[in-house]
Amino acid sequence: MSFMRCDRSPAWAALRAHYEAAGRGFDLRQAFAAEAERFESWSFQAPEVFADLSKNRIDARALELLLQLARDCGLTAQRDAMFAGEAINLTEGRAVLHTALRAPAGEGLFGDEVQASLAAMLDFAEAVPGRGFSDVVHIGIGGSDLGPAMVVQALRAFGRPGIRLHFVSNVDGHDLAPVLRQLDPATTLFVIASKTFTTQETLANALAAKAWFLAAGGTDIAKHFVATSSNTAAAGAFGITTSFGFWDWVGGRYSLWSVIGLPIAIAVGAANFRALLAGAHAMDRHFAETPLERNLPVLLALIDVWYRNFHGFGSRSVAPYHQGLRRLPAYLQQLEMESNGKGVDREGQPLPYGTSPVVWGEAGTNGQHAYFQMLHQGTDVIPVEFIAVKTPNFGASGELAERLADQHQKLLANCLAQSQALMQGKRFDEALQEKAPTASASLDAATIARHRSFPGNRPSTTLLLDALTPRSLGALIALYEHRVFTSGALWGINSFDQWGVELGKALCNSLLPRLSSGDTAGLDGSTAGLLKKLRG
Repeated sequence: MSFMRCDRSPAWAALRAHYEAAGRGFDLRQAFAAEAERFESWSFQAPEVFADLSKNRIDARALELLLQLARDCGLTAQRDAMFAGEAINLTEGRAVLHTALRAPAGEGLFGDEVQASLAAMLDFAEAVPGRGFSDVVHIGIGGSDLGPAMVVQALRAFGRPGIRLHFVSNVDGHDLAPVLRQLDPATTLFVIASKTFTTQETLANALAAKAWFLAAGGTDIAKHFVATSSNTAAAGAFGITTSFGFWDWVGGRYSLWSVIGLPIAIAVGAANFRALLAGAHAMDRHFAETPLERNLPVLLALIDVWYRNFHGFGSRSVAPYHQGLRRLPAYLQQLEMESNGKGVDREGQPLPYGTSPVVWGEAGTNGQHAYFQMLHQGTDVIPVEFIAVKTPNFGASGELAERLADQHQKLLANCLAQSQALMQGKRFDEALQEKAPTASASLDAATIARHRSFPGNRPSTTLLLDALTPRSLGALIALYEHRVFTSGALWGINSFDQWGVELGKALCNSLLPRLSSGDTAGLDGSTAGLLKKLRG
């Protein structure tokens, strides 16, 4: 199937003209003053997620043109092709069907295979506590690590008692060694996650874990090691007899819904894992069926395109105001930047416009005491995405529960205050009237006021969850997945390959023996010099 690239649509030129006429000088404060119903007009409800888009630098005309751009690029046809299982991953000739993994029984493509795989994985997960295991070490990297680690952290309130989860991904032994020091081999289960069972970092950690297990007196590899891998032969050669496989239409960064989610199921149980899938499926239906003008993943992606390609904003900060979501920014980095960090279109032609922004962030309120200074007064405008959760789940009682509830109110107030401050800013004349106790007495009031002024008009989006539950988390993750798909579809790129990670892997394999031999023949001067320093 062939689709129009965004810059070839008449709407693209119209958007450029509208940006110059009204977008470049758009002021959020003026917009709220002129539009009494702006919050209502720019707020949207999707399954489990409420979104306030009103603090974004966008008006009705820009949205109208962006929606036309989506139609010109065949967004709905591209979306439908994904759900239908067409090989939209063109460079690898594969379907993209992570949505099939969360379809209810009797629905979705490959339904019988998916349900059988899910049932086998969940049966195993349910039995783990009864087999005498107190610790589970999940060894993977990339999508095989980031998704499960993020979800297990987020759903800690739903964790089953008596089971501790540990995640090891970095080939740096400083990741694995401290984990092993906490463990008893007799009560530890290792889950090795690698579709091909050839991933360098994962296999290195797995072999080290196996060596530790045997040295500590362990004898039954088959009981204490399982694999989520389709290469059962390689897993068997390692000593693993229990493997859970999956399909080539499950990309790594979309794999937490598959058997790669085994540590999630062990941590929270089968019922909660099914609720995670159900939340994602609800968002799938929203994305597949809701008109574009009320379709939340689409609207978020359209704003992303508006900011990246017209305002020229090169990054976006994600600030989840819930400690359970502290790993979400790292997860989203891979989801978005590995998917849409591309420089050529689907036909392999160089792109004349930017694609993925840099995605980064930290949990609130920690981020406020780290990088928010730059967000408020720095020279770059960086859109911020706030995520807030209305109802906490501390699992506490008595005075502690009261104190924690009070802290949650402080957390929510901080979240609202930061988005408000980004938008409103502080004028010079306002700062001039203030008294700053810590200001230097040797500087005049006007100089201090210039330092204490904020430009404001800094855009933000706020996403609200009623509670952080398996279902709401599933919906939130799926929301981001479909948002990334939509922006990639408009940019005309393949969001589902990741050739950019391959060159470094190949060069690593050629450099590894040189660290032992010292051979620098044919290397550039810098690499040769660094190799010598490392050997010296």
